[in-house]
Amino acid sequence: MFTENCPDHNPSLSGWNPGHQPEKAVVVRRGHLFRLDSSATFYSLTIQSGGRVVFADNANGSKNITLRTRHILIEEGGALHIGAPKCRYRSRATIALVGRSDDKAVPEVPGLGRKFIGVQSGGTLELHGTERVSWSLLTRSIPSSGLATGGHAFQRNFSRGINLRVVDQDTAAVLLSERYDTHESRNDSRRLTQLLRSLPAGRIVTLAVGDSAVKSLLDETKKTIEEKLGSSFVYDLKYREHENHDTGGRALARRNFTTVDGVGFSVTAYSEWKNGEEQLIMVSVQNRLNIYGSLLTAVKDNIVIGCDTYLLKTITTHQNHILCHVMLCIVFLLNEVQCNVRPGFPISGFQVDAVDQVVLNLQDEVQQTWKPGDRIVVASTDYSMHQAEEFTLLPCPHCTSRQVRIQGKPQYSHVGEIIDGVDMRAEVALLSRNILIYGEMENSCYGNNMCQFYSHDTYGGHIKIFGNFSSVHLSHVELKNMGQQGETGRYPLHFHMCGDVDQRGGYEEPTYVDGLSIHHSFSRCLTIHTTNGLLVKNTVGYDTLGHCFFLEDGIEQRNTFFHNLGLLTRPGTLLPTDRNETLCTSIKDKVYQGYTPSPSTECKAVSTFWIANPNNNLISNAAAGSQDAGIWFVFHSSSTGDSHGLVPETKAELTPLGIFYNNRVHSNFKAGLFIDKGVKTTNASAADPREYLCLDNSARFRPHQNADPSLPRVAAVIDSLISFKNNDLGAWIRGGDIVIQNSGFADNGVGLSFASDGSYPKDEGSSQEVKQSLFVGESQNRGTNGGQNKYWGVGGADGKMRTLPRNRTFPIRGFQIYDGPVRLTQSTFRGYIPTPERYTSAVGFNLKNTWQLTPRNNLSQLSFHSTVGLRTFFGRPGQWFEENDLDGDKNSIFHDVDGSVTGYTDTYVGRADNYLIQHPGCVNMSRWSGVICSGRYSQVYVQTQGAPSLSLSISRDEYPAAPLVLRGINSQGALSQQYQPILMMSKSYTLHWSGPAPREVVLSLINFDKDDWVLVGVCYPSDTTFQIMADIYDRQSNTFDDITDYGTVLLWLYLRARHGRDGHSYCSVKGCERVKIMATTSSKQTCNCTAKAYPKYSKTPSAVVPIMPGLKYKTQIQRHYLYDHNLRNRVCLTDFFPPVICQVNDVTMPLSEPGYILVSVDACSGKVTKKTSFSKMDAKMEQYLKTGIPKR
Repeated sequence: MFTENCPDHNPSLSGWNPGHQPEKAVVVRRGHLFRLDSSATFYSLTIQSGGRVVFADNANGSKNITLRTRHILIEEGGALHIGAPKCRYRSRATIALVGRSDDKAVPEVPGLGRKFIGVQSGGTLELHGTERVSWSLLTRSIPSSGLATGGHAFQRNFSRGINLRVVDQDTAAVLLSERYDTHESRNDSRRLTQLLRSLPAGRIVTLAVGDSAVKSLLDETKKTIEEKLGSSFVYDLKYREHENHDTGGRALARRNFTTVDGVGFSVTAYSEWKNGEEQLIMVSVQNRLNIYGSLLTAVKDNIVIGCDTYLLKTITTHQNHILCHVMLCIVFLLNEVQCNVRPGFPISGFQVDAVDQVVLNLQDEVQQTWKPGDRIVVASTDYSMHQAEEFTLLPCPHCTSRQVRIQGKPQYSHVGEIIDGVDMRAEVALLSRNILIYGEMENSCYGNNMCQFYSHDTYGGHIKIFGNFSSVHLSHVELKNMGQQGETGRYPLHFHMCGDVDQRGGYEEPTYVDGLSIHHSFSRCLTIHTTNGLLVKNTVGYDTLGHCFFLEDGIEQRNTFFHNLGLLTRPGTLLPTDRNETLCTSIKDKVYQGYTPSPSTECKAVSTFWIANPNNNLISNAAAGSQDAGIWFVFHSSSTGDSHGLVPETKAELTPLGIFYNNRVHSNFKAGLFIDKGVKTTNASAADPREYLCLDNSARFRPHQNADPSLPRVAAVIDSLISFKNNDLGAWIRGGDIVIQNSGFADNGVGLSFASDGSYPKDEGSSQEVKQSLFVGESQNRGTNGGQNKYWGVGGADGKMRTLPRNRTFPIRGFQIYDGPVRLTQSTFRGYIPTPERYTSAVGFNLKNTWQLTPRNNLSQLSFHSTVGLRTFFGRPGQWFEENDLDGDKNSIFHDVDGSVTGYTDTYVGRADNYLIQHPGCVNMSRWSGVICSGRYSQVYVQTQGAPSLSLSISRDEYPAAPLVLRGINSQGALSQQYQPILMMSKSYTLHWSGPAPREVVLSLINFDKDDWVLVGVCYPSDTTFQIMADIYDRQSNTFDDITDYGTVLLWLYLRARHGRDGHSYCSVKGCERVKIMATTSSKQTCNCTAKAYPKYSKTPSAVVPIMPGLKYKTQIQRHYLYDHNLRNRVCLTDFFPPVICQVNDVTMPLSEPGYILVSVDACSGKVTKKTSFSKMDAKMEQYLKTGIPKR
């Protein structure tokens, strides 16, 4: 009930009307329990222990109160209340935080600075506005201009006659544009008559008169206009006169219509006189003078002795028309009049648009809580985040409960549908709340507020919550102009080193942030700093500088982000990762002695969700536009900032991933989802001049049980991710084990790319899997040219103009193979059509790749839609690929397990010019620049010491004329080098050098299964002596057969794996089997034995495993990948709220005993179809999951 649960109805409160005292520092002491009944102004407000301030409210919501102050400090035992969870505030409450950063007369409060709301240990802050739908999704697309036809605008000067437009009443399309010169041409008048009589009923016809239209306008035309258009003025049409010269005599007609799709639009016709600048001219009385309106008062003896202020039309000897407005005439002799005149001209025009007529169709019922005058923002559904648009809501009595009407019209298209199977519906967020906290701002930047980078004031207000607070809950509050860009730790909302804020921390009511609108902020949106267990839900972060939802020190865990939206995340200055290229190279105050940072490797990482520890939950969030990434998981090797050394280290790289489910990322420049990299955890020094907390490439995500590398791995599951219109990457993920499932990728530069955990021998091998997912290259979402979209060109299955990622020539790829091993299965590709300007392929490879690709990259059960023109592509020399001759480029390969890519079962697809993997039965695929082969394939890593700038040439004895030349993965000047060729098993090879032979060579068997073998001859000078050791990497003894033949200057080694591999490991269960060769020679000559080895060791090409042509594979996988916006009503949040319940819409199912409750829900209707409980995970539960869930 309103009275019982409302904090302002507490009988212990006394009414408080302090008035406006801008110079008074107000202190609410123990026993002061105030109900603020009216607006007030203070210098500051401090609420001490035992003090309480409650904003007054009433049932009809008319008790509007504004509090202006420099700061509010809530000390231990103090409390500030506006509404309550069970008694939402109904009126409008506003807290304005005032002050300037350079006001020296206002001392800073330690730890808080100026312009803040601070909650210290033991303080209480409870703010609860009217509950409103925070954000929704469009359910019908809105085109740019609001009309699918694009609207129509036309204006013409000196357009004589009658201008006409015929508009389709069903679509708002302009069907006919014509001008009829009814001043000079009777024939044009007849043509106009014929047209009007021929139009079908219902057409919209609009006319606008130009400069003159009556001289040859026939009576029959006038009659037709009267009959067809209902004009009552056509018979009064005369030569153009403008009696009101100040206004231009504008005539305008407008009428509203509705298309068959229910879209409102207006048709406007207008005609007017446009005044120009006042000029001084001479009018000759000897020329014919026509005067319209009032006459000159007298003309005597060719001398003007008076004049009136009316329009003159003079015709000079050149027959040019001069139209002037006589402002002042002065008497002159010599038959001339000198006039100060204002020239002008007639204009006429038309407009067909949807201004103030556009209705948004939304998924949620918003009509009751989204009110006229509220501000909303519609997210971009294109590559540029800058296509997000703000609107004000207008009254809409005819709207349904899921519709709102906006003021103006959209400049860009916004998708409201599922396109090509991927849910691309634009997010629509409500920015307005009835509790508003905002910073009062100056008109422009000043002082030390980063004015060299920002022209606007960035010194806003901020809210800071300290640890051991008594109670903090914020719901449905608007934070505007908050955050201070030039100050560390001054964010719109900042939980500062609060520790556990849920039941684990002793809070009976776990701390939460719900339904906030944080917009136009100057330093982040929400910062969680050394705080665990916080619930952040239904919160909007819009238009901010720097990371928006921000985990700070790398040890924040168990926080849950549920159904939040972030968009338009711009670069900031605070951290290197916040900065763009300009900020990165300009800010050098924390680097070592003038070092210039590298933007691409140290900065350029600003993200909407910056997650510094994987043990956090992200459910049903949307990252709808950031300068760099939507969601970025970064890994701190140790705690950083204020947390360093204060709490136990968390080993973020080894920590299992929390729940990641049903999130969507789009309109981000670098990547939608990015899981990779760490931050530098040491200060700048001569040894490492980079700034503290810049990006660092040392981290590798490898989750294990309890973050213990000696325990089994724990797969990180990315479930139901939707990623579209990200300029570079839909997702980039490094590490393992990682599983992506039930996800959709569309219109990204590259849909998805994995990178391995690390490199041999550090990385023991891990799995990366993609299953039951959809990849769309170029969808029917063609975007809008503009809004900082840089590229516009032909593309897509329909070959129409569209926005493009990266560049007009960029090779779009769906699934990018890099490193490995990767398994891609049960997935579908569509919309990959190459154009003359670019190669577009469903499966591709990392460009300009120096690194290895394992033949254990397995593809199976894939479906390719008819709109896939290029299933895979290995590149060709040219733009983007350059020479296409780096080691990784040459060794590109994948395994088509079931033939779903090639039509040939159990085959491998590799580069067409790589003869180390071929045999005579291989099938050449010239369009792919590839070849389909059968066989068994593994890798031999060749590591060298003591021979810089050395290339390795590998020849297979069956194709000695086609060696593979590798330059190594390290820089050419490096003393050590590593080469990573892929070899067909059961074949023989020779290795040759481009210079003197290295003194040390290690041959490691990578991805060899038990009993796989190759014969390798290594070239050395004839005077070489050898020390050869065969071992396993952990130095356990092993035996290798070796054959030496010094006569051919080749050291022959028979390399056979004696042990099997386990899972995805690169090496055997015993370790990495290898041979180490220590060579001693006095020769300095180039060591290439090709001429002596061949034809002696040449062999006839043959297939170890014959290819099986004709085994065609066909599969059809049809799914749609939808974002479940209503998931907040359909999931069990058992980890977050006590008691343990599962609630689906209005159906509540408590779990009273230990165990599991399984609920089946119809995904379309939300109806519970079945619910079952189990005491433990056993065979009975397993069988139920397999057979007991009802089909829809």
